[in-house]
Amino acid sequence: MRQYLRNLTAKERNAATDRHLAFYLTFVAGAANAGGFMAVQHYTSHMSGVVSAIADNIVLGNLALVIAGLVALASFVAGAAISAILINWGRRLELQAEYALPLMVEALLLIGFAAIGPFVDSQEDVIVSATIALLCFIMGLQNAIITKLSGARIRTTHVTGLVTDAGIELGKLLYWNGGTPGGDRAPVRADRQKLRLLTSLIGLFLAGGVCGAIFFGACGMAAALFLAAPLMVIAALPVVEDLRAVLSR
Repeated sequence: MRQYLRNLTAKERNAATDRHLAFYLTFVAGAANAGGFMAVQHYTSHMSGVVSAIADNIVLGNLALVIAGLVALASFVAGAAISAILINWGRRLELQAEYALPLMVEALLLIGFAAIGPFVDSQEDVIVSATIALLCFIMGLQNAIITKLSGARIRTTHVTGLVTDAGIELGKLLYWNGGTPGGDRAPVRADRQKLRLLTSLIGLFLAGGVCGAIFFGACGMAAALFLAAPLMVIAALPVVEDLRAVLSR
């Protein structure tokens, strides 16, 4: 188990470790997205809706909602930027925890999200807006982690992209090559392994959403602690090893 956890965030990546880490992160993203909606009535994993809402509210003259949308968008971008900074900083210092660092930050932010639960219950506009910004930051941070380590092959919060890629592979799978002219043109073949990965990620995001809605409905924002715990476990080992190496110098 120790070696398995170390491999999940190891600097040397392979398809299996990328896939397994993506499974965990996709489930967490689905749960956090659904839990965020339960808490503040906003989905925070996809920026397409946020940008569309900004455009609509510009036309409608809802300045407050335009500002709220811009803050949410900026928070998502900032999360992705911080993730890239942490990974590149860890890489420059040759840390074992270059991918674990943003995961640890995400776990700590989820703990913070759970801690502000009583204040969000008051439904103060400023608190609600700050909570939405925090969730968008977390989503941007996480999506950048898996994007960086997989070379942009896998996403965990961008379900639109997952569904699109799954549709492309399904189209290849259903394509009939019998009428294809001869010559050097290769027959159309679906990447079945990729299709299985994509459908697994979509299913895990859905399962995470169901579990998130159930747990957040039952426990309130304290349910975020259940999401932080596995991330903390995954990230802890390389972070502790790097701290020991620094202290022993």
